[in-house]
Amino acid sequence: MILLRIPTRLYCSSLKPTKVVSLSPLNKSLLSKKRKEDVHPSTPVRTRFAPSPTGFLHLGSLRTALYNYLLARNTKGQFLLRLEDTDQKRLVPGAEENIYEVLKWCKISYDETPVKQSERKSVYDKYVKILLSSGMAYRCFCSKERLNDLRRSAMELKPPSMASYDRCCAHLAKEEIESKLAQDMPFTVRFKSPEQYPTFTDVLHGEINLQPQVNYNDRRYDDLILVKSDKLPTYHLANVVDDHLMGITHVIRGEEWLPSTPKHIALYNAFGWDYPKFIHIPLLTTVGDKKLSKRKGDMSISSLKNQGILPEALVNFCALFGWSPPRDLASKKHECFSMEDLEKLFNLNGLTKGNAKVDDKKLWFFNKHFLQERISDPVMLKELVDGIMPSLESRYNALTVNREKVSKILLNCGSCLTKIDDFRDEFCYFFEKPKYDNNDSVTKFLSKNENHHVVELLKKFGQFKEGANAQDVESMIATMYREHGFSKNVIYQTIRFALAGCHSGAKIAVMIDILGVKESNKRLAEGLEFLQSRK
Repeated sequence: MILLRIPTRLYCSSLKPTKVVSLSPLNKSLLSKKRKEDVHPSTPVRTRFAPSPTGFLHLGSLRTALYNYLLARNTKGQFLLRLEDTDQKRLVPGAEENIYEVLKWCKISYDETPVKQSERKSVYDKYVKILLSSGMAYRCFCSKERLNDLRRSAMELKPPSMASYDRCCAHLAKEEIESKLAQDMPFTVRFKSPEQYPTFTDVLHGEINLQPQVNYNDRRYDDLILVKSDKLPTYHLANVVDDHLMGITHVIRGEEWLPSTPKHIALYNAFGWDYPKFIHIPLLTTVGDKKLSKRKGDMSISSLKNQGILPEALVNFCALFGWSPPRDLASKKHECFSMEDLEKLFNLNGLTKGNAKVDDKKLWFFNKHFLQERISDPVMLKELVDGIMPSLESRYNALTVNREKVSKILLNCGSCLTKIDDFRDEFCYFFEKPKYDNNDSVTKFLSKNENHHVVELLKKFGQFKEGANAQDVESMIATMYREHGFSKNVIYQTIRFALAGCHSGAKIAVMIDILGVKESNKRLAEGLEFLQSRK
């Protein structure tokens, strides 16, 4: 068994010296021996996603929701949604709606009506009374000033005590309590924590023992608050009561919640309830292994959506933050998995302990892959076209824009796109005349020495014929470079420049087909005139 020190709080053994380690990437292997047994459930589970609407969903939140959803779907179980909105002061307008929108967008469906903790005060009151009656909880009437003094003095002890409360109010006589209540004195309800928090087994990390550091010369207690002075429950109480009443069997959440787990298990024990299996997944970090900040890098899902990220790509991206699919299959599919694939493949045995590095390059790789899949599907292709038509119609002449043309461009040229939002600028030459410019795009492929000869040669060969296809274009160009000694690329790029105003782009035969022979011949003539006028 390993005793941990979580960076945000000090923990130590209150019984005997025990090795203390940190949850850094270098020593996570010390958490437990290598997991050999099969830890994936063989029966249906009930999982939940329990966000607080105090901000908009980000990558870490989506990963938590996804893992809980995938575990439920893989085992033919249920996935539930709960809004932990008891901290009314911190609620952000629009955050609740954002939770529903993101889950729907990512096709993460929940099985029952969402539970809102702010609507369940009477439920929590019932269970607080049980703890008060059993002596496992007590009312605390201490002022904020006294509590601040206790916290300050606890930190000044040598060694400092992370538990700060002295249980002053735990010893109040019944008459004193009734008198204070009659005077309408504000109070909180505290849990009478055990002398030692219970050891627990994390599915991913193994057996864990977390104890708050205390100073036995000035004993303080880690008696967490269950009900605040506004009479609303804290996260700890509502979380435990709801997980029990909702029948949650497995809780997958971030590693940052490890310090809360022994407190929650102590609460389960106080009620005489079985507790769910806990799986604490690794932190999300930057490529440089720094914790991913919600303000820097850990962008909201809404922001990623606005950048053109597809939900399929984002789900695939998040799925690999701490979980590995079978190696041979991952290699075969280049780690590209649909939601249906993930529901079949997700397995707790594939979870990893090391911090998950967030690399944007991988996200864009997935986005390009899933965009191509959408283009190849007739129904999704229509949706893509419908989505970009307003943007095209607002920028280009309506006579040059139609759905059939846009579909044809996507089918023939869409493989170069990483996101659909790039379509308008990438293929502008299909909707407006090219703006010829004597700049680097010309000099890159055509020297002034070659300019005159290539232009004259193209003029000599004349115009494209009606019905010209790829083979016809290839034949014409092959004749030119064989008989006249010019580079094949120079001829291709000269024609492309005339048609599109740039030296790279769609295949020439595709351009002619989409633009039409008449428009293509007109552009060819104008482009060659421009090149001929180069000095």
